[in-house]
Amino acid sequence: MIDKLCDQKREGGIAVAWLYCDYKTQQEQTAINMMGAILKRLVGSEIPQNIREAFRDGRRPLLAELKKMLKIAIASSPQVFICIDALDECLPKNLPELLESLRDVVRESPRTRIFLTGRPHVKGAIERYFSRVVTIPISPNPDDIRSYLKMRLDRDDEPEAMTDGLRAQILEKIMDKMSDTYVGVSLQSTMHTDQQLPLDSSSFL
Repeated sequence: MIDKLCDQKREGGIAVAWLYCDYKTQQEQTAINMMGAILKRLVGSEIPQNIREAFRDGRRPLLAELKKMLKIAIASSPQVFICIDALDECLPKNLPELLESLRDVVRESPRTRIFLTGRPHVKGAIERYFSRVVTIPISPNPDDIRSYLKMRLDRDDEPEAMTDGLRAQILEKIMDKMSDTYVGVSLQSTMHTDQQLPLDSSSFL
């Protein structure tokens, strides 16, 4: 999906920012760091002067400042896509602040679309910040998973330690757990009213 969006970006007319959450760097994946990374992706190498000044002398902007700068950066593009992969790898203590920040940004940026990927258990957290979520589960292809596992087992550093029985047991256990790793897609849309800021859409994978 990101590759397709980036192809459209090269054709002009849209801006794309993406992040990949990783359990190995969970402590660094705070809301302020992730929002800053999204801002960096959107502005690219042509950093506006007001953003340069916010980072002067190595100062780290506050989250509220980052959200304001992100709204300004988004306003200059006709269409913006923000994609965050493996949201379930984000620490639970950081997730509410991140989702709240994304909600605040899209409320004032109706041309922004947000796509998130993650295991089903993060869907509840997203629903607390975005009012309408539709989820479509996507299951992995069992044959593809089995082929990949066999390839990785064939490349084991200590093949003599792998018996046929252990190999079969590994394959069986992982294949049984496949149902826990599916992702889904959701689309949220709200109508603009006088009492509510426009929030065009948000998506959950």
